[in-house]
Amino acid sequence: MARPELPRGEVTFLFTDIEGSTRLIDELGEDGYVEALTDHRLLLRTAFAAHSGVEVDTQGDAFLYAFADAAAAVAAAAAGQEALERRPVKVRVGLHTAEPLLTAEGYAGRELHRAARIAASGHGGQVVVSTSTRSLVDGDFTALGEHRLKDFAEPVALFQLGNRAFPPLKTISNTNLPRPAASFVGRARERQELIDLLRNGTRLVVPPTEVVNG
Repeated sequence: MARPELPRGEVTFLFTDIEGSTRLIDELGEDGYVEALTDHRLLLRTAFAAHSGVEVDTQGDAFLYAFADAAAAVAAAAAGQEALERRPVKVRVGLHTAEPLLTAEGYAGRELHRAARIAASGHGGQVVVSTSTRSLVDGDFTALGEHRLKDFAEPVALFQLGNRAFPPLKTISNTNLPRPAASFVGRARERQELIDLLRNGTRLVVPPTEVVNG
């Protein structure tokens, strides 16, 4: 059977990933884990297909689905988490809406990677949603503040579907916290010069770009 055509234009990506898969293997044993993994795949595929989701890719214990409608994607995420509620497998889910690049090989580009990073920031049982998806859907969402995602310089505002309590998101930093005024990452020479000055007894170090007027 041919795979349904991938949605074009504005697309909502839904990423899932199992939390603690190695721990589950230890707890369930390899045979038990394979059985639980198969069960989780069936439940999620059923939930997502019921809301017109198109399976784009599956790798190991992760899924990528695409939806033409953001509200359908949110409903699918909620249905998937509900289906797994009494199962040992718990998944983190991320949703992001954008107009991705669609090639002969499938989706590609920056927004696809952003969706993956959003999903990776969450916890098992949690659905994390981008601003673009949140703006298109009415529902029960909790604001999680602005966060920086790996490989993305600009902060993004993230939301959670529902109000269940979870640990802080696994992002680089929450931008509501104060940031350092300067960074020495990638500045090995300047850092070594500063260390040498301090070792030689220098008590005041002025950055070379700062001009002090007398």
